[in-house]
Amino acid sequence: ADDVLATVSSMAEEAGMETYLASGDRDTFQLVTDSTFVIYPGRSMSDLRLMDPQAVTDRYGVVPAQYPEIAALVGESADNLPGVPGVGDKTAAQWLKKFGGLDQLIKNADKVGGKRGEALREHLEDVRRNRRLNALLRDVDLAVELSDLERKPFDRNGVEELFDSLEFATLRSRVFAVDVADQDEAPTPSASEAVQVETSTYPQVGIEAWAQPVEEGDLLAVLPALAGSDIEVFVLYTPGRALVVDPVDLDEAAANELQALFSKARVITHEAKKWRHLFGQRGIDFGAIWFEAELAAYLLRPDQRGYELPALARRYLDRTVAAEESDWQLSLLTDHSQKVILAQALYDLEQPMRAELNKQDAWELFQQMELPVQNVLWKMEHVGIGADMDTLRAMSDELDSMVGRAADAAYEVIGHEVNLSSPKQLQTVLFDELDMPKTKKTKTGYTTNAEALEKLFMQTEHPFLAHLLEHRDKIKLRQTVDGLIGSVRSDGRIHTTFEQTKAATGRLSSTQPNLQNIPARTEEGLRIREAFVPADGFDALLTADYSQIEMRIMAHMSEDAALIEAFNSGEDLHKTMAAMVFHVPVDEVDSNLRSRIKATSYGLAYGLSSYGLSQQLGISVAEAGELRDKYFERFGGVQDFLAGLVENARKVGYTTTLFGRRRYLPDLTSTNRQRREMAERAALNAPIQGSAADIIKVAMIHLDSALAKSGLSSRVLLQVHDELVLEIKHSEKDEIKKLVKHAMSNAVALDVPLDVSMGIGDNWRSAGH
Repeated sequence: ADDVLATVSSMAEEAGMETYLASGDRDTFQLVTDSTFVIYPGRSMSDLRLMDPQAVTDRYGVVPAQYPEIAALVGESADNLPGVPGVGDKTAAQWLKKFGGLDQLIKNADKVGGKRGEALREHLEDVRRNRRLNALLRDVDLAVELSDLERKPFDRNGVEELFDSLEFATLRSRVFAVDVADQDEAPTPSASEAVQVETSTYPQVGIEAWAQPVEEGDLLAVLPALAGSDIEVFVLYTPGRALVVDPVDLDEAAANELQALFSKARVITHEAKKWRHLFGQRGIDFGAIWFEAELAAYLLRPDQRGYELPALARRYLDRTVAAEESDWQLSLLTDHSQKVILAQALYDLEQPMRAELNKQDAWELFQQMELPVQNVLWKMEHVGIGADMDTLRAMSDELDSMVGRAADAAYEVIGHEVNLSSPKQLQTVLFDELDMPKTKKTKTGYTTNAEALEKLFMQTEHPFLAHLLEHRDKIKLRQTVDGLIGSVRSDGRIHTTFEQTKAATGRLSSTQPNLQNIPARTEEGLRIREAFVPADGFDALLTADYSQIEMRIMAHMSEDAALIEAFNSGEDLHKTMAAMVFHVPVDEVDSNLRSRIKATSYGLAYGLSSYGLSQQLGISVAEAGELRDKYFERFGGVQDFLAGLVENARKVGYTTTLFGRRRYLPDLTSTNRQRREMAERAALNAPIQGSAADIIKVAMIHLDSALAKSGLSSRVLLQVHDELVLEIKHSEKDEIKKLVKHAMSNAVALDVPLDVSMGIGDNWRSAGH
C-alpha cells in the first residue's frame, strides 16, 4: 500500500499537483516535498499533524529524503524491524550529519566509538535490511493514469446493496454525506422540487380548508417528527401542497377535521404503529393505512438492519434528503423545508415501492397480512398486560438472596473471594489455581463466556463451576425481573413493543421489555410468569398455542407420507417417529430415543448441522451423522424437500414461505465457505419458521376481527411466537375458546391438522398447558 501511495504521489508531483497523503505510517515521510504532504494522526485522529519538509526536519533532524536512513538505524517496531540498540532519532541524525549519509556511516562504522558504536557494528546487517525495506518504490506498474483516479459518479444502488450486506451503516452515511457536499453547487432533486411546494402552517390555514381539494381515495402522506417521546410537529402532504401542524394547537374541532381527512384519504406513512399510539393519545385514529414505507422496505429486503426514510429515498428515488441519516429526525424539528422535503419523498416512495412489491409478488402479503397485523399489534401494545408488583418484588428479593448464596458457595470451594463477573480474575482461578482444561484462546486470555463454562463443567463437574453457573443464571433472572418492575406503568400494566421488521424470517419480536424470553422450563421462570395477571374487570388469562407447528409445516411442504402418517396416527408424534426410525414398537420407545428424534426433527427444521446436533444431544459428530442418516432413511421425502429448498434458493436467489414471503440469500453462491454454509442453513430455516410466523399472524388478524364482531370484552394481550395470551371473563370463556380455536386452526389449510392447545388460569403460569 505504501508503494502505491509513493507511486501515485510521484505521478501527481510530475503533473504539477499538490498532494496530501493521509497515513499513520511514518515511512511516508520520505515522500514529503514542497508539493507533497503527509497528514499524520499522531496518537489519535484528534491529533492530526501536517508534515511538510520543515516539520520532518524539525522532528528528525534530517530532510525527508533521509527519513529511511533514520528508520534504518532506529528500527520500526510496528513493522517488527529492530534497529541498533540504544540509538534513537537524535543520535541517528548526528551520525548521518557527521558522516554525510548512511552509506558513508556504514563504511566508517569502525570510527564510531563507545557502546553505541559497538552496537552499530554488531547490527550492520539489520541496518542494511531496514534501509532496503523502508525505501518506498515510486514506479509500481499500476496500469492506471491519474485521470482514471478522479472520483466519478457511482452506482448508488450498488453501493447501498454492498453496504447493507456488510452492515456498514456509519460508513454509508459518511460516503453519501461527502457525495452531497460535492454536489452543493447544484440543488438535489428533492430540494429543487420542494421549492415548488405550497407550504402552509396550522392554524394560519385550517385543517378543513387545506383538505378541501383532497377527494375520496386520494393519497396523503403523513410525516410526524418526534421531540423526546411525543410528536413535535407533523406534515400533511399531497402533490404540490404541504401543511405543517403543531399538535399542541389542535382543538377538538380541528382533531375531528383531521380524523375526517384520514378517513377520506389513503394514508401513506412511515413507522405507522408508533404514530398510531401518539395520535391516539389525542383521540385521532389513522384508520386504514394504505402504504407504510418501513413495512414495505422490510418485505423487499428483510435482512437489512434499518429502514430509515432518507435511505429509502436514496434507494428508490435516487434522491438525497438528509446528509446524515442519524440526524434526520432532528433535522425535522429545526427546518420546515426539510420537513416538506421528507414528506414529499415519503409520498413519492409509494409508487416505486408498490411496483417493486408487485414485482416480487409481495403486495398481497403487504396489504392482507403485514398492515392488518400491525394494527392488531398496536391494540395489544396499547392494552398491555397486568403485572403483580408484589410478586415481582418478592421474586427480585429472593433471586438477590440466591445470587449471594451461590457466590458464597463458590468462594468456599476456592477458599477466598473473587469477582465472579471479572473474566481476568476467573481466568486466574480456573486455569491457574484449579488447573482446569483451557477454553478457547482470545485476545484477553481464555474465554469465560457462558457456553465455554458450561462445556467445561460437563468435562470436569467441578463444584466451583456449578456455583458460578448458578450465580450467573440467577443474576440474569434478577435482571429480567428488575427490568419488568421498571416497565410497569401507572396503570399497573406492562406495555411491550412488538417489532415487525427485525427478524428476517417474518417472526415478531418483543422489546422494552422483551416478554418473549420469559423462561418457561425452569421453576424460577415459571414463578416470574405468575406475576402476569388479568386486570380488574377480567377473571383469567387464556393461553393458546400451536402444537409442533414447524413439524406440521414440514410434513405439508415435504409431502412425506411417513411423516403425515405419524401425525395422523393420533399418537405421540416423536415416539411414533422414533419407532419408525429405530424399527421398534411405539411402547418400547424410551425417553432417550424420543428426545433424539425430537432434536433431530427440530434441528433439521432450523438448519442444524451434524455438529450442531451433536452439541445439542451430547453425542459425537459421527453419531449425530448416523442419526441423521437413519432419520432420512425413514423420512426420505423430508430429505428431498430440504435439499430442494437449498438448490432452488441457490438458483432463484431466495426462499419463500407458504404465503409467498421471500428471504433473499445472495451468499448461497459465495466463494466464502463459512458465509455460504450460513446461507444454506438460513435457506433450510426460513421457509419453515417464516411459514409458522405467517400462520400465527393470519390467526391474529382473524381473531381480532372475530372479537370485534362478537361484542365480547375479552382481548389479546401477547404473542409469544406460536402462543397467544388473552385476558378473558369467565362468562365469555366458552365462546372465546371457540373463537380462538377456529381462528388458529383455520389460518391455513395443511395436509395435517393444525392442533391448538389451550389453558386458562389466574396468571400466565397457571394458564399454561
